Amino acid sequence: MNMSRPITEAALVLADGTVFEGEAIGASAPGGIATGEVVFHTTLTGYQEVITDPSYAGQIITFTYPHIGNYGVNPDDHESRRPFCRGLVVRDLARRRSNWRSTEDLDDFLVRTGVPGIAGLDTRRLTRHIRDAGALPGAFGTASETELKQAAADEPGTDGLDLVDTVTCGEAYTVGSGPFRVVAYDFGIKSTILAHLGEIATIEVVPASTPAAEVLARQPDGVFLSNGPGDPEPLTYAIENIQNLLGEVPVFGICLGHQLLSAALGGQIFKLPFGHHGGNHPVRNLATGQVEITSQNHNYCVDGDSIAGANLSHVNLNDQTVEGIRCTDIAAFSVQYHPEAGPGPHDSRYLFAQFADLMKGTN
Repeated sequence: MNMSRPITEAALVLADGTVFEGEAIGASAPGGIATGEVVFHTTLTGYQEVITDPSYAGQIITFTYPHIGNYGVNPDDHESRRPFCRGLVVRDLARRRSNWRSTEDLDDFLVRTGVPGIAGLDTRRLTRHIRDAGALPGAFGTASETELKQAAADEPGTDGLDLVDTVTCGEAYTVGSGPFRVVAYDFGIKSTILAHLGEIATIEVVPASTPAAEVLARQPDGVFLSNGPGDPEPLTYAIENIQNLLGEVPVFGICLGHQLLSAALGGQIFKLPFGHHGGNHPVRNLATGQVEITSQNHNYCVDGDSIAGANLSHVNLNDQTVEGIRCTDIAAFSVQYHPEAGPGPHDSRYLFAQFADLMKGTN
């Protein structure tokens, strides 16, 4: 934390009226109020990757680990061009950074990128409350408790909103140097995903609304459906495009891309009570029986009984929810978790090789 900054009292108010007191950090929220859907994340390290993950658009991130910011930030670990989250909640923001790769304090980074935050509150109590009540809209800042309570009540959360439109690229660009040619839909794609895809393919990243006909005109060996924020239901344009791609080219999806592929196959999507956000979720690979420890970040989930033409490939061992599907008659598969794991374990990186095999026609 910038030790020259005076302490400014702040508060977080949830939509159900629950109040948490703390102090303001990061950027100043317009009018002293920042709003969003409040979720919690359980990883011990990797806060920079989490904050810059576009999948958190529309959300206020609560870190359950109490000490955040101790190794600062650096430009190499960004997962996107800027943070898209609405805010940050931490128990203790480090007063000084200590890491040879660090180029900036976390607090200074939040100020520079316009992300407000609140520190010093009881994140354990907040996490327990979200676990009991589910993810809730909330408001935090230096405004009065009355103003924050009204702002929390007015915050719509993420249901029914097209948040992908706020994070996708404005025009196509090319990265990677691998032998295959892949078109990647940017629904909020992470840099670490592109790094792994770039080892097997030259990737043309395209905006989320790019028509299927334009993608096929590029004659790719495969199409990748990226992660991204929010509710897949309003993304009807993306679902229609995927339907027009299936059977024409191999397809691989991650996180939101998994949900959109499932929806294109007729699957139903529902919202989890408080989502899966962390780096330690056990997932069973049903083909091998092996258990993989995975990185996850999603609030919505696929109903496994609603999908036609695909088999369940992975299942979450905590709550038995769907973590992966593989189509039976066409070349397409997807997973709900993050095999690139930025941050998180590397157990599932084999999936990128499986995508290469699918494009070869050997998988």
